[in-house]
Amino acid sequence: MSTGIIIKRLEASDVDAFRRIRLEALRAEPANFASTYEDWAALSEDAWMQRLDNPVFAAFLDREPVGLMGLFPESLAKMAHRASIMMVYVRKNLRGTGLARELLAAVTDHARNCGILQLELVVSAENPAAMRFYQREGFVEYGRLPGGYIYDGKEIVDVLMMRRLTDQPVQ
Repeated sequence: MSTGIIIKRLEASDVDAFRRIRLEALRAEPANFASTYEDWAALSEDAWMQRLDNPVFAAFLDREPVGLMGLFPESLAKMAHRASIMMVYVRKNLRGTGLARELLAAVTDHARNCGILQLELVVSAENPAAMRFYQREGFVEYGRLPGGYIYDGKEIVDVLMMRRLTDQPVQ
């Protein structure tokens, strides 16, 4: 991984950095996200702050955000052992450096410390590099949702993936 990278959980004081990297992600890779740049750019300051109520991690290089990954735990008691990984983005010039693995490790450690037993995510079938990354990191595909979202007039297939964080079998 590139030297000088710092990964941290974002706090309220990091809202501007969060906004910069999230909007960069949506602008740079619009086909890979169900959300749009326009939807997020229109959010109020309070709405941006609310997004940080759930754990959001960012990678910084020279105090500039260059990567992002969010963790959204389920809130219902019977589902509290599960969390979804969202908003995954690494700046293009830093892909292949191990940065995504480091972000995922930070999110996974946090999830384990919170008692999460299962991580889940949705990735576009149009993004095979991301799918391969998740598979290398122990995620398995458990389903596909045709027409998960529409981008540029095309229905995009969502690939549903999950990874257990415990050796205990699912009961």
